[in-house]
Amino acid sequence: MKAVRELLSKEFLQIRRDKRMLPLILLAPVVQVVLLGYAATVDVKNIRLAVYDADRSSASRSYVERFTATGYFTVIGYVDDPRELGAVLDRGGATLAVHIPRHFARDVGTGRPVRLQLLADGSDANTANISLNYAAQITAGYAESIVTERLARIGGINVPRVSAETRIWYNPDLRSANYMVPGVVALILMIITTTFSAAAIVREKEAGTIEQILVTPIKPFQFILGKLLPFTIIGMVEVGLVLGVAVAWFNVPLRGSVALLFGLCGLFILTTLGLGLFVSTISRTQQQAMMTAQFFIFFPFLFLSGFTFPIDNMPPVIQTLTYGIPLRYFIEIVRGLFLKGVGLEVLWPQALALLIFGVGILGLSVAGFRKRLG
Repeated sequence: MKAVRELLSKEFLQIRRDKRMLPLILLAPVVQVVLLGYAATVDVKNIRLAVYDADRSSASRSYVERFTATGYFTVIGYVDDPRELGAVLDRGGATLAVHIPRHFARDVGTGRPVRLQLLADGSDANTANISLNYAAQITAGYAESIVTERLARIGGINVPRVSAETRIWYNPDLRSANYMVPGVVALILMIITTTFSAAAIVREKEAGTIEQILVTPIKPFQFILGKLLPFTIIGMVEVGLVLGVAVAWFNVPLRGSVALLFGLCGLFILTTLGLGLFVSTISRTQQQAMMTAQFFIFFPFLFLSGFTFPIDNMPPVIQTLTYGIPLRYFIEIVRGLFLKGVGLEVLWPQALALLIFGVGILGLSVAGFRKRLG
């Protein structure tokens, strides 16, 4: 083990001397969590609304005020010609436009059908769908208030109301950050440990020092262990850093066991180190290693893990492929510990899957690397 300790000491000494590496290890994860924590959100707010009001009545103004009262809509202006609504949407000035017809107040007052027109910028389908759903709820609420008021006025009739009392578990405020930031933590841990472990070994190839090390009495498994252990330690440090940012900066509650979280992070690191070792085996330069990791690991893991897109919305064939993505199980673990506070009695299937992936990928990568060295 003395040889491993020497390699471990050499690796940390090299990291300390590299003026670019230390900021990457300590600052990059924090910056990434902060940026992605704000950018990776599915919340739709500040919807820009353009209005053409052909009626210009108190009823039409009351209808528009219901949009702004929600806090989700901001009226960017009124237009004088309905054709201007299309122009506003064309240049991206508004997300949603509403066309209120002439005689709106008269028809509402006499009980005649009223046909409003809602125009949405569909280039962003998610924002358009949510905006239209908001608008439909506002319109339905406005119509219901008119009916209720009229019935109460003509005969004191009490309109029966049926309401459901709702309780939202795990994320009562429906904060997007509470759901996305734990996924960001998992994503950053994967990128950092895979990238650094692959680059560390490829750097030895580029410098020509790997051959010099291998002619010493150091055995291949000792070399691999000495190279991967530092990044296991670094990975755990990264976990502490990004957890601190998630809890202290974004106020994401960590309801589960911190010790269990670190333990399961260790299982996931087995997988990422194995992937980094595999990338270093097939790459000759650090640039090749980065490109290989980006296109064959990071992108597929990002899209198929459930971090970006819900797995349940994917076609059945693609859903089957996601079972081969280790990041999927780790994101489920992290979100379960953060939001639900569950323990190993619930997360053991995901933990077992990570253990199998970790041992399998790392074992195959070590065997392939040793064979290539031999």
